[in-house]
Amino acid sequence: MNQNTKSSHSSSQSRSKHRKSKRKKRTSAFRKFFLALFASEKSSSSKKVRQKRSSSRKSNHQETTSLNSSSKSENQKLILHRRRKRRRKKSVLNLPLPLKIALSLVVITVGLSTILGSTISIANSVRTEINSQVPVIPENTVQNQEELEKMFSVVTLGKEIDNLKTKLQQVTAQYPKLQAELFIVDLTQKNYVTLQGGESIAAASTIKLPVLIAFFQDVDAGKIHLQEKLTMTEKLKAGGSGGMQYQKTGTRYSALYTATQMMVTSDNSATNMIIQRLGGQEKLNQRFADWGLNTTAIRNPLPDLEGTNTTSPEDLGKLLIKLERGELVSLASRDRILRIMSNVRTNTLLPKGLEKDATIAHKTGDIGSVLGDVGIIDMPNGTRYVAAVFVKRPKNHPQAKPLIQKISQTTYQHFKFSQPFLE
Repeated sequence: MNQNTKSSHSSSQSRSKHRKSKRKKRTSAFRKFFLALFASEKSSSSKKVRQKRSSSRKSNHQETTSLNSSSKSENQKLILHRRRKRRRKKSVLNLPLPLKIALSLVVITVGLSTILGSTISIANSVRTEINSQVPVIPENTVQNQEELEKMFSVVTLGKEIDNLKTKLQQVTAQYPKLQAELFIVDLTQKNYVTLQGGESIAAASTIKLPVLIAFFQDVDAGKIHLQEKLTMTEKLKAGGSGGMQYQKTGTRYSALYTATQMMVTSDNSATNMIIQRLGGQEKLNQRFADWGLNTTAIRNPLPDLEGTNTTSPEDLGKLLIKLERGELVSLASRDRILRIMSNVRTNTLLPKGLEKDATIAHKTGDIGSVLGDVGIIDMPNGTRYVAAVFVKRPKNHPQAKPLIQKISQTTYQHFKFSQPFLE
């Protein structure tokens, strides 16, 4: 390469370098300019942001100051409440370990019981829906009440006393002209003897026993007062037993005196007065049926010498069992009834078969065709038993009385020597 060419080449390189350096300078100048511009904008924007933040803090501070000044007491209360809450939480968290375990068990138990209760409630609701489809029988209907009365009218007995029954059959066989009907129950063991005891028979004056019990039922119910006055009328006067028939018509007696004379002296006039006061024979017959008495009924006023008023040994025996249990009247009325029956003046039938220390509360009946006695006997050894004995007879046959006495004696001696501790 010649000298001119070298010089031109070097000059072009130097120009090129000069342009590049010039370009770098311009670029550097532009960069500095933009950097300066960006820096100024950035500083101005950051300044504005700082100013906004500062003004916001000032406004917030002013608002807080105003709020604090207006609700200072409320904030203090809130702070105190939060402090107390933190203390409670802290105290709970700082509980002893056994107490924490017990508290956890309580929480678990409550949770389980809640779940179980919900399950039972759901099951009950389902069962209620199922049961609601089943027809419900009303509980307090008249028919149900009658069924309940019939249910409780039944007297539950034990077994028949065979050896006593054999003895009594031997006694009655000695009186071929007489027909004995009897029902005897040991009130302790509930064992019994019956000889034609369920057959209907003329009641005679033993009909006064169910009348007396009905009287005291109404006393207990407040329908009759013992001291109220009953008036003797000519229609109610009756012959036969008792002395009230001889008193002047219009004479007034207390209800208690009248009922007592009906039993103690077997006063027929007093009986008719009590029957009338109780609503008449039809109402009484319905009551007897409600008690479960199958053959007992009043058909005529006393003295009923024809024997149309009927009963049976089993009817009156079961009636005395109910009385002794206190099922028909109050205990006070029961005791009064037994006291009245203990003073009956005719003591020639069942009482004659008893020993000296025994006691009896009873009622007799005597018409031409029938002789009877029914009562509760208490023995010195603690045995208590019911005896209802009737004898059908040819009119006023004299052997009916000793037959009842022998039946009573045989029964008494059996219970005297057949106690469990003596066997």
